[in-house]
Amino acid sequence: MRKLIFSLGFCLLTIAAFSQTDYKGQQFGEGVKTGNVNAVANIESKMGDNKTAEMKVEGKVVEVCKKKGCFMVLETANGQGMRVTFKDYAFFMPKDIVGKTVVLDGIAKKQTISVEKLKHYAEDAHKSKEEIAKITKSKNELAFEAKGVVILD
Repeated sequence: MRKLIFSLGFCLLTIAAFSQTDYKGQQFGEGVKTGNVNAVANIESKMGDNKTAEMKVEGKVVEVCKKKGCFMVLETANGQGMRVTFKDYAFFMPKDIVGKTVVLDGIAKKQTISVEKLKHYAEDAHKSKEEIAKITKSKNELAFEAKGVVILD
């Protein structure tokens, strides 16, 4: 009986030692546990008809809020970009991570962004007054609210 208990204990310790639980890199928020990760290009198909879906996503950063890192934009296949905000504004991103790959854990959303909010985002991104003035229509977009982010090494 002792040998059986010892063997089971050893197996559990071995599994725990070899199973990777977190991605390696700079972590923010709750971090991200390893597991089923989707590429940004696959999010909408994974969501189907749902307006929201909890998931993990990997993508390349193409923009970060220049004001304080309060949002970032990930590269998409259609060139629109996917805006990422952070749950309860509990954390922000470094402003120098453009070009880096990140893994996110949170909620993907299909949403409509108002003109007012689009102008606010443009101001945070330090867009010119002319560019901001051109914003006259709301926009349907894919967005993500991250509860955890890892900037991969």
